[in-house]
Amino acid sequence: MTGASGALYGVRLLEQLCRTDGVETHLVISDAAALNLHHELDTKRRDIEALADHVHSVRDIGACIASGSFRADGMVIVPCSMKTLASVAHGLCDNLVTRAADVMLKERRRLVLMVRETPFNLAHLRNMTAVTEMGGIIFPPLPALYQRPQSIAEMVDHTVGRTLDLLGIEQSLAPEWTGLKPSA
Repeated sequence: MTGASGALYGVRLLEQLCRTDGVETHLVISDAAALNLHHELDTKRRDIEALADHVHSVRDIGACIASGSFRADGMVIVPCSMKTLASVAHGLCDNLVTRAADVMLKERRRLVLMVRETPFNLAHLRNMTAVTEMGGIIFPPLPALYQRPQSIAEMVDHTVGRTLDLLGIEQSLAPEWTGLKPSA
């Protein structure tokens, strides 16, 4: 989790991964993300860390997830600040989040960046293009409205469900689209 708005997406994803058999979670929370957890959700870092199997300091560049020999199936940066996006796009491994993301790209593993900043400027767009060209997936948490959500929680759950789909993890938060029903 990094310092962009949207801490709820990261927390909800972590909650779902905790309930999924066979999934081991490794959590890194930047200092700015901890501030957002408090500001947006009135939550403390330690409460979110309790949801993860393993917690790493953002400064622990020697953590297991910083190595290609660590067999991770995927990584999601949620929320992903534009600073983090830029660091990933330019290979700046200046903290554990960006180093682990770099490892995912070099090992050709699934990397999803839930970028949170609008409107996008040209630097943002170019950085998103660069990450996409390297094999990463840019997935801004834009609400889908076709399922007619009744609450913010339903919109967040749908986005989290789609994120789980991108990771190949079974989920029931975002049912598969079966097409429009013919009108009577």
